[in-house]
Amino acid sequence: MTAMPESPDIKPVGAGRQLLFLREEELRLAQDLLFFGYRDFTAGPDAILAELNMGRAHHRVLHFIGRRPGVTVGDLLAILGITKQSLGRVLTPLIDEGYIVQVPGRNDRRQRLLSLTPKGQELERRLFERQREWVMRAYREAGPVAVEGFRRVMRGLMGAEAREQLDRPTGVSPKSAA
Repeated sequence: MTAMPESPDIKPVGAGRQLLFLREEELRLAQDLLFFGYRDFTAGPDAILAELNMGRAHHRVLHFIGRRPGVTVGDLLAILGITKQSLGRVLTPLIDEGYIVQVPGRNDRRQRLLSLTPKGQELERRLFERQREWVMRAYREAGPVAVEGFRRVMRGLMGAEAREQLDRPTGVSPKSAA
């Protein structure tokens, strides 16, 4: 295991203090940080989506289709971890309103491949730019060592399937990666 680079912002931890972050109060603080961070991180996009009578489920669908153009409906279901019925409630209006296009698969015509239309790309970009500022500010304030630690913690919170999805190159759906 490689040592983390030293930073002037990081103070050495005294003997016996390295496990203090595992106490219940520290774990509850971590939950608070996740809840408040998520609330504030999603507030900007939520306002944009509310104007369009959409919600966070629409945002997730737009995000992952934007990250993986041509993703199949089946693969999107696996990424989101939701039922076909739940996806249908979100996907159908996005298609009907011209944000997403659905085409049959090239090799298997039963497959439905999903991509963002220019209108969908524009909306996804607006949502991303609203959140990008929050992430950039937080990353700048924390510094590179903390950013790497954050990534490790977030990966640790994910199940194996989510980590597998994350490790796939963008623009490649799971079946085309095999």
